Amino acid sequence: MSPSQRSERNSDPLRELLYKMADDQLILGHRNSEWTGMGPILEEDIAFSSMAQDKVGQSQALYTLLHELGEDEPDQLAFMRKAPDFHNSILVELPNGEYDFSIMRHFLFDTAEALRFGLLASSSYTPLAQLAVKIRGELRYHTLHANTWITKLGTATDESISRMQVALEYTLPFAIGVFEPSPHEKALIDGSIFKGEKHLKTLWKSRVEEVISKTKLRLPAWDSIEPVEGGRTGKHSEYLQPLLDEMGEVFRIDPQAEW
Repeated sequence: MSPSQRSERNSDPLRELLYKMADDQLILGHRNSEWTGMGPILEEDIAFSSMAQDKVGQSQALYTLLHELGEDEPDQLAFMRKAPDFHNSILVELPNGEYDFSIMRHFLFDTAEALRFGLLASSSYTPLAQLAVKIRGELRYHTLHANTWITKLGTATDESISRMQVALEYTLPFAIGVFEPSPHEKALIDGSIFKGEKHLKTLWKSRVEEVISKTKLRLPAWDSIEPVEGGRTGKHSEYLQPLLDEMGEVFRIDPQAEW
């Protein structure tokens, strides 16, 4: 994609929205897949593998909407771009680390996504609204899984509570970065395409507070948290490009390979 094409894409509110959602799903889907065979128990291997498959499928559906708007084929968008061309949040590209971090990221991100697609179900852009209804249904399982484990680990032993508290405090700045404002917020809101990141963040905070209140975990004051942003404008951590190189290896060898 040429610089002029990227500039044109980034100036379109709908395309910008679709790209960042698709990229989030693809990258976290890959990170979730890395738990296959590595989870603490068999059921968690299966759970994270299932959620990974859902997220990659969701990204493909969103890339397909972009293709219908004149962008490249989904496989090209997923596997042939470089890190600066991706608009995922930094949260989703971070390495999995220990299971406490992965569960906390899962909880904070999927809570946001369930709310996001709930809002998008009434989008004025009909193809996106129809897709959002489907994805919202898939995310019910994801949020149920996340809420269950946050509640269990946040009320179990002193060690589990301590570890989850550390994970919460570490992950929150990255999670708030998910709501990095788009330069097109007003156009999206005025066009009834999406109600905007600020509105979504307000809903998310309330839902996070509700779940955390059922545990022994403590939320820091929201205004004390400095968001980690930049991913939406292509400014990523050192972890993204190696991940993209790994993801695109098969496609570069065999462009006819299918998802």
